[in-house]
Amino acid sequence: MNQAEMPVTTPTPLPSSRVAPFSAPERFALTGVGVAVAAGVWPTLTDATGVGLPCPLRTLTGIPCPFCGMTTASIHLVRGDLAGAAAANPLAILIAIFTLVMLVVLVVRTTGRLGRPAAWPDARNRIAGLTIGALALLSWGLQLHRFGLL
Repeated sequence: MNQAEMPVTTPTPLPSSRVAPFSAPERFALTGVGVAVAAGVWPTLTDATGVGLPCPLRTLTGIPCPFCGMTTASIHLVRGDLAGAAAANPLAILIAIFTLVMLVVLVVRTTGRLGRPAAWPDARNRIAGLTIGALALLSWGLQLHRFGLL
């Protein structure tokens, strides 16, 4: 059979309502667990080696990024020091709360008591993106104020 006689096949398109095994917020929660583990181990590593992790933007420009203080805040949260976490970066507390809520959802979904996640409509994705952007801007304003630049 030559190429002209071969049947042409087209790939089957994926359905538009494709469902992921875990939603983005659930994957975010698993990332939060990884951050908590790292925050528990980080002080031991830095104490032993003396090596820290500076903010690249602040190191290069002197301007803090929206996430400056997150490592410190995460360490305070792992140790149960909410005041220390809030002083370093209050956004860390919101992220920790979100992580805990989504871990509960993940456990409930894993036990079969909650169905698989559905794809979000575009409008909800836009709202989520705008909310995350607004929180990042608010955090940046707080960091600029904290370092006396605002």
